[in-house]
Amino acid sequence: MLHCAPEVDVQRQQRPAGAGHVGDRMKLHRRTVWLDGRARTVISPRAGTDCRFSTNFHHGTWHILGDWRSARLLGRLLWGLSFQRRQDTLVVIDLPHIDPNPFDAAPGDPIVLMPSDLTGMSTRAFRDLRRQLPLRGAPEGTVRWHTHGLDPVAAERAIPWYERTRSVESPPFVPARRPRTQIGRVGGLLALTASAPDLRAYAPGVYLLGQNAHRGMDYLELEWPEGEVQVFNDYRHRVSAARAARRELIAEGNDPAGARFDELVWDRGDDVRRRALRPIASVGERSPRD
Repeated sequence: MLHCAPEVDVQRQQRPAGAGHVGDRMKLHRRTVWLDGRARTVISPRAGTDCRFSTNFHHGTWHILGDWRSARLLGRLLWGLSFQRRQDTLVVIDLPHIDPNPFDAAPGDPIVLMPSDLTGMSTRAFRDLRRQLPLRGAPEGTVRWHTHGLDPVAAERAIPWYERTRSVESPPFVPARRPRTQIGRVGGLLALTASAPDLRAYAPGVYLLGQNAHRGMDYLELEWPEGEVQVFNDYRHRVSAARAARRELIAEGNDPAGARFDELVWDRGDDVRRRALRPIASVGERSPRD
């Protein structure tokens, strides 16, 4: 199986065609950003990439949240990053792609992905990066993110184990543990730092999220119990409902700083989603009698 590190093409203007492509050789922005007195190469999805993410901390676990399409993009970002050879390179999922979380509509954090073999950052560097987000101005160039090696591995992983052949050399199911994968909030960012073998081992599972969903939800643990990627088939509808629920509760005089406010948003969000579905259900109920 052949793999390629991401190749850099300098293209100063983003072309509308293909801006939302999240497959092999997708285009990402490249910028040089000074963090804690040191130049870093920051790779980020382009504005036209139609993928949304959020984050939250629940039951002692940090979650990266999104939908099926978000999982495809995240899987490719992890895979390509595992073959990165340039020091001080990191991937940032910037604020234009970050939603409030789909449970209580609290603001999500920008997401940073780093290869621990090549890139390390101080807390001050994370804070410097957070202050500069969202990244503005024209990027210095475009990265062609080569991830063709992910496709045969993901295809093999999607086949039940008892039907698999040995024609594709698949990464181990259990990621390498040295150095340990870390996920947590640093300087206002949710940072996932992992070795190249770990990034490569996580990528197929993240990429395939949604194929074995239960009641519209699927998840993959990252260095459990510290982290998890969780996706929903109705993620965007959940985000919209949580936003509406928060607005309604504040309009009714509830204090957002109150101890139980987030729980109230969760409950009201469920009610908002049910309300949105009632007109559809009513039409369906009337149609057989018409």
